[in-house]
Parts: sequence; structure tokens; C-alpha cells
Amino acid sequence: MSIVSRENILDLLYSYNPWWRTGVIPKDLIRPMRRFAYFEAFSCMMREDVRRSVVLCGARRTGKTTVMYQAIAELLRRGVSPKDIVFVSFDHPLLKLCSVDVVMDIFRTNISAGDAVYCFFDEIQYAADWNKWLKILYDTDPRIKIMATGSASPILTDKTSESGLGRWKIVHVPTLSFYEYCTLLSIDVPQLPRDVKPTQIYLRDEREQQDIMRKLSVLQVPFIRYLQVGGFPELALSKDDPYAQRILREDIVDKALKRDIPAVYGIRNIADIERIFLYLCYNSSNIINLQAMGKEMDGVSRTTIEKYIGYLESANLIYVSPLVTPDARKVLKSQNKIYIADAAMRNAVLMKDDITNDPEELGLIAETAVYKHIKSFYYAYAPTVGYYRGSGKGKEIDIIVRSERFSPIMIEVKYREQAKIAEDDAIVTEAHAAHPNLVITKRPDDFGSCSYGEKKIYRIPAPAFLYMLGYVEHMRWEDPDHANSPELS
Repeated sequence: MSIVSRENILDLLYSYNPWWRTGVIPKDLIRPMRRFAYFEAFSCMMREDVRRSVVLCGARRTGKTTVMYQAIAELLRRGVSPKDIVFVSFDHPLLKLCSVDVVMDIFRTNISAGDAVYCFFDEIQYAADWNKWLKILYDTDPRIKIMATGSASPILTDKTSESGLGRWKIVHVPTLSFYEYCTLLSIDVPQLPRDVKPTQIYLRDEREQQDIMRKLSVLQVPFIRYLQVGGFPELALSKDDPYAQRILREDIVDKALKRDIPAVYGIRNIADIERIFLYLCYNSSNIINLQAMGKEMDGVSRTTIEKYIGYLESANLIYVSPLVTPDARKVLKSQNKIYIADAAMRNAVLMKDDITNDPEELGLIAETAVYKHIKSFYYAYAPTVGYYRGSGKGKEIDIIVRSERFSPIMIEVKYREQAKIAEDDAIVTEAHAAHPNLVITKRPDDFGSCSYGEKKIYRIPAPAFLYMLGYVEHMRWEDPDHANSPELS
């Protein structure tokens, strides 16, 4: 008897969809806090004027599946028939042996009698010819709505570009922002002005700035733990940080390196990609010299290294930060910086249980956190987020955000007790004159504007800056007309 039988698949579907029997979703599958990715994904899925399916991309355990369960709970709350909602995880061994159309045929024939159905497909990249079948579902069934997840975003993006043009929206699900982390852990932060933005705080009078920074000074201690355990929801809630790091290392990093990436890309030599990721962990936030890296890797070719770095990026384990200029027409080809996608991944892999007494480590991890937030916060505006290097020696700025929609934003991370700025520092000599450029500091009292001729610099503590970025996003979804843009001007 074939294991891929209608009976076996139907039994599995009933296991995945307990609301077919009970009418409600189990409480342990959802969390009360809804992340920004949920609001974006659900609003897109439910739009009637511009029909789109949604693909959620992100690393393991960032909460992609939780977003789908929250969407299912909201549909049930709105009165959608439980049997018109189907959840399927194609990561299951049985479902890897059959296609999307077989699963949907069994669902349609045996479960749903309605015209409008809501489909939630987890780890869709494991389904055979998934992009072809989802295109067929979209084109032949106008009342179907689809949300899917996947851990290899470029593959998903490429496939949706090939066959889903105009049909799909990619929604990125990064690890928790610092604001989401504080919300999840119910950290008590005094209410901020509804219209506050970290890139415009310099426009407020000095007393108001002081009041805002005083309120946010309570975040200093939570921020250190955030840097250590990172933004994975389950691990953030753990009471045992060393255990959380071990789970992070074994269940997220190891499975991505030894299972997900090899399965998606057909890699046989797992040792090489592990060694490359380890090298990048030791050199996170640094410019990567591929030739030097090849020598360190015992002769692994540059082509292989570049390819594997692409795979690691696709699995959402790293960010690649290119060299860019303020001119939106120019993209320079040069060595890239690499950031581990969440600082806690690096801590877990290198087994750094306590970084609080290592100023250099704290500085590196803080820069990683800032880059992740900027990359996540601005992605909807299609910017280039990279680093800047001027013509002179040492004229390098950690992060530049460049887009045709707003003036370049230049950010230097100086997460240290004494964040000194000299007149010949790149953030002064190379920065844009029209707007204040940002220096991210450590101490809660290290904030405020300073001028160097026509150049303006605004110093802001890292916890305050990152929290306010998330706060702006929260306000945007709570009141879309209130804070609809992160622009400086």
C-alpha cells in the first residue's frame, strides 16, 4: 500500500487543522503580541482592490508560522467557516512526496464546501513545483487567498518573479526588533509622544528631548540582554539564557546549515559551509576579503565562497552590506561587509555566554543590531543599505541608507563609554550637510545635537534609537495616516 494515500494525507490534514473539529484555534499556537509582519501580511492578504498572495520569508523560529496562526485566529473571529481554512506544513516527510494540487484536491473534496477558502502553506519551498501550482490556484480560483512561508528568500523571490509576477508580495520576518522584544517581555516603558521619530528628534526643543531620553533610559539593562539572547521570540521568553543559546545553536543555526541549505541547494560538502559561517561569525561587521578568506579555508575557491555566502544570505543567517555612495545613481563594486543576521546567533556559535565585560564585543554586536534594524525598518522603501567609504584613509561610515525617496542617512555606531567625535571623523567630513547625521552611543545621557560648520550630528543612545524605530512602525500600523514614512525631511 502506498504511504501517499488519500487516507494518510487526510489524517495529517486533520492533525494540522484542529479548528475543523473545535471551531477555535488552540491557544498554545498563537501569541497575544502581533508583530509588524502580521499586520503587513494580513492586510495584504485581505485586500480586495489589489489581489495578492503573501509569502513570509525569514530564518527558522523568527515567528513566521505564528503569524499564520494569528491570521487564522482573526479569520475565525470574523466568522469565516473553520473548514474553509486549511493549514499545511510541507516540511512533513509525507507531504514532501506529493504536490500542492494533490493536497488541495483532497481538501476540496473532503473538507471545504465553500467557494472562498484561505490557504496557509508552511515551508512551501519543500513542495514539488510549488510556484507552478500556486500560480494555477491563483489564476483559476479568484476567491482563494494564500499565505505561505519559506526560509530561503531568494529562491522564493526568484520563483515568484518567474511565475507569480503581479500575484505575490514578499513579507520579510526578521528576528524581533528591540521594540517588539520589550513588548513581548512586558517591559514597562513610559508613553512617548505619538509623533516621535528618531531621525527627527533634533527638531524638538531641548527640554522635550531630555524628557524622551529620560523615559527611554529604563531600556539600558533590557538592551544588554537583548544583545545577548537576540530576537528569537521563544528564546527571548526563556528564563535560562545559556539554555536559550544552546537551542539557538542546535535548533536554528545547525539545522539551517546541515538541513535547510543542503536540501534547497543540493550541497554535499556541508563542512565547507559550516566553516565559512564560522569565519563570518568571527568577522561579523567587518569587510570580508574573499582572497584572504579562501586561504583561511584551506584553498576553498573564491567562486565557492561567494556562492555559499549567497546561500547563507538566502537562509537569512547573514546580511551582506555593500559599499555605496550618497549618489542614488551609483553602486560601487567592492568588498562587502558581512553581518550575522541576529547578534545572538554569533554569541551562540562562538559560545560567548557573557559579553557584558567585553567592550569590543558589545560594540560589534550593537553595530550588528543597528544594521539589522535599519535593514528591516526601511526595506519597504526599497533602499540600498550599506556602508560608505570616502577617498581618504579611515574615511568610512558604518551604515548609509540611500533611496530616491529621501535624503541619504549616515549612521556611525560608537557604542562605548566615551563616544568621542573628532572634526576629521568620516561622519563629519563625509556626511550630508542638509540633515543631522546620526552617531549611536551607549550611555543614556549621551545625546543631543552638535555642529561642525555646516555639518550637523545628532548623538542618540542605541536602546533609544532602536526602540523608537519600532515605535514608529507600531504607530504606522495603529494609525496608517499618522506615521507613513521614515523620511528625514
